[in-house]
Amino acid sequence: DPIDGTRDFMRQRPGWCVSVALVEDRVPVLGVLAAPERGELWVAESGKGATRNDLPIRVSRRTQLVGARVPTDSLPAVDSDLVMVPKPNSIALRIGLVAAGEADLLATLRWGFEWDIAAAALIAEEAGAAVSGALGQPLAFNTASGEAFGVLVATPGIHAAAVDRLRERAMAIV
Repeated sequence: DPIDGTRDFMRQRPGWCVSVALVEDRVPVLGVLAAPERGELWVAESGKGATRNDLPIRVSRRTQLVGARVPTDSLPAVDSDLVMVPKPNSIALRIGLVAAGEADLLATLRWGFEWDIAAAALIAEEAGAAVSGALGQPLAFNTASGEAFGVLVATPGIHAAAVDRLRERAMAIV
């Protein structure tokens, strides 16, 4: 994705990045996020961990969904037990925040394009996050449609609880 977070790019805010992934057999094997306005370069290679500005990153150790930090502008009342943290416009950077342990959960319940999340999904996985579709299903890339329903990136200790919480809402959309 040449500019993920276009609104922030157009408004000259730092919440955008360039997102590039190499995908083999429907799985990302190399992922790079370049966020020049933030001075950040995120990199992951399958089986070799993830870095931001050449420093290793890891997800948080959170095991309770209550109190989980979520990069968002608002939360529905049903999720008032979660904690909002600042949200860049780029979905890839929001996933990166989970990878770096600065957030605990990122979830979307909408259709989106694979190229928006491929690099970040690998970075998050290599940093120890659990990454899936909104219903807990494995993600696949380079599909015929180029689209996927939802993404859920979380610390391993809360991923299952997040899938359970979102299941009914996700099923109403799919």
